[in-house]
This record gives sequence, structure tokens and C-alpha cells, in this order.
Amino acid sequence: MSKPIVLMIIDMQQGMSWPQSGERNNPNAEHEIAELLAHWRASHAPIVHVRHLSTEPESLFWPEQEGVLFQDAFQPLVDEKVIEKSVPDAFTYSDLDTWLRKQNAQALVVVGVSTNNSVESTVRSAGNLGFTTYVVGSACFAFEKDDFFGQPRSADEVHAMSLANLHGEYATVISQDEAFSLLPKEHTSLDD
Repeated sequence: MSKPIVLMIIDMQQGMSWPQSGERNNPNAEHEIAELLAHWRASHAPIVHVRHLSTEPESLFWPEQEGVLFQDAFQPLVDEKVIEKSVPDAFTYSDLDTWLRKQNAQALVVVGVSTNNSVESTVRSAGNLGFTTYVVGSACFAFEKDDFFGQPRSADEVHAMSLANLHGEYATVISQDEAFSLLPKEHTSLDD
């Protein structure tokens, strides 16, 4: 059996689509993520869903309200791994590294939100831990943000800079079609 390529979907929660999250880029990202998820499921390849649980009661992702729930299109199936985190990096305080090594994962394909926060933090750790990591740039998105000097930056600028930070050092940024081509023709599912 070939080593699996794991799809990791980061923080696709209801609060990410609420207006108070701010202006964002890549309005087609959810569609691309859903297509990748369907492809991975049809190939019986492993999938990890990451969910942020804030420790701040005023957060959109406080466990006591709907913003923390997975969006309907990204509800995990019973045999798909779920990682819950309280910091941006999905590897911190979780069993993600152990689980991936137990599965003998060949590589990770990472999608989700936000590019400059949880995606970037998790991908940096994946690269540092020695995983071959791919980021599907069009299946991630970011929100507008002021830079350190107070200069407003568009969501496209924030997204592009984050991808630039990752590409070549921690990961390879790829297209959706390139992600589809990574899966072997035959794939078997894995145990948790």
C-alpha cells in the first residue's frame, strides 16, 4: 500500500462566514475545498478536520455558540480525524503529529482559513516536523488587516504575503488541479 496523502481542512467553521469576520479574498475557496473533500472521500484517502475553540468568551469561536460549529459542507464523517485547538497551530497541544506518523503519512495537502493565521502557523510546524506539505492557495482565504505600521492591507495582500512566507521553505503552494493529481489511482482508508 502506498503512503497516504492527507487532506487537512483548517477552521472551516460557521463564524468564518459571518460579516464580523471582515472583508476577505478568494470567494470561491469554499467551493474548491468542497471539491477537494469530495475527491479525497471518493479516493478513500485520509482527511483531518481542524476546529478552533477559543478561550475568549467574546470570540466567534467560543465553544458555547454557533460560530464554533463546522460549516455544513465540511461536517466530518465518523471515520475522519478531528483536531480541536485553542491556538493557531493545529500541532500544538494535540495528537496530530502522533496520528500522522502512525498513519505513515507521505504528505499533507492543507486548505482553509485564515491563510496568515492558522494555516500559516500549522504549515510552518508541519514543515519543521519534516512533513512534505502542500498548500492549495486558491482553497485558502484571509481577511483584510492593518500591518504593523498601521497601513491597511487588503485580504489579497495578506493572503499573498502569507503564501510567500510559506512557499519554498515550509511548503509548496499548488493549484487545486495539482492537488487532485497527488492522489494515487487506488487508495485505501486508514484507521484512527
